[in-house]
Amino acid sequence: MTRDIWKKIIKKIKQYDTIVIARHIGPDPDAICSQIALRDAIKDNFPKKNVYAVGAGVSKFRKYGILDKPDISTLKKVLLITLDVPNKSRIDGIEGMKISEIIKIDHHPFEEDFGGLEWMDENACSTCQMITKMLLNSHLDISNGVAENLFLGIVSDSDRFLLSYTTTETFSIVTSLLTRTKIPFTKYYEKLYERPIEELKFMGYLIDHLTITENGFAYVFISNEIIEEYKVDTATASNMINNFNYIKGVHVWSFVTEDKKNNIYKVNIRSKGPIINEIASKYNGGGHKFASGVRTPNKEDIDMLFNDLDLACKEYKIDKEKNDMV
Repeated sequence: MTRDIWKKIIKKIKQYDTIVIARHIGPDPDAICSQIALRDAIKDNFPKKNVYAVGAGVSKFRKYGILDKPDISTLKKVLLITLDVPNKSRIDGIEGMKISEIIKIDHHPFEEDFGGLEWMDENACSTCQMITKMLLNSHLDISNGVAENLFLGIVSDSDRFLLSYTTTETFSIVTSLLTRTKIPFTKYYEKLYERPIEELKFMGYLIDHLTITENGFAYVFISNEIIEEYKVDTATASNMINNFNYIKGVHVWSFVTEDKKNNIYKVNIRSKGPIINEIASKYNGGGHKFASGVRTPNKEDIDMLFNDLDLACKEYKIDKEKNDMV
């Protein structure tokens, strides 16, 4: 069944001369790396095609590749490929574009039908894992640059293969990629993990100001003033949240970052047990069972969200204690 999807996706790519690749707003390395890798793979194998990776740029992610800035309104007969985004409202950079057909590739739980060809795999640790799997099985050429981005996206979204949705298939796919391309993968970690000293100091702030409830819910609010004081950006906290994965007694943790420029609060949520995406969806958010997020202009929503998350921790803690007694 999956092989049929790959064939259909490649067939559609071959049919179109103009292809736009988009991902979710507020991208992470998996979103950017999958986007850049797929664009470059298509251009490498079909050099006559016009292929664009669109969306707002993030300065710290320029190391993965440069995004394109085409005049969207002038493009005709466009195949749109969306990556790592489960709902249309979060697709970045396609406003005003006339779309002929759409392909959706995503590893999040289903939220919305985009009205085209859809390939979804909740068991994949990342969208980069899905793209890698497709390219390896389609006999298309994979350059070292494409392989590098795919590898980094997989490593990032699986948090170095530590998260629960890392599977034996993840390792099998990575092994096949590295065997086929022979890229010097250990040299790439610097791109993911090198940090300016300001970010390390900011990490100290997060640790010092983390509040932990008796039910095992941890949270920290990051104001715009703190962002400016530490000379970081509004995406920095979200890129650090997995570093808090092993705090004893914490079941769910959340970072809230004030984004005055866009007049919203960015809420990142992670869990080691309670299912959180259903809670996030109540506040127009979503994501994975154990990794979700919410964007809201209302601080009151955050208070209610935190109450729900704390209650989920309480219920999880009670259930866990009961099971431990059996």
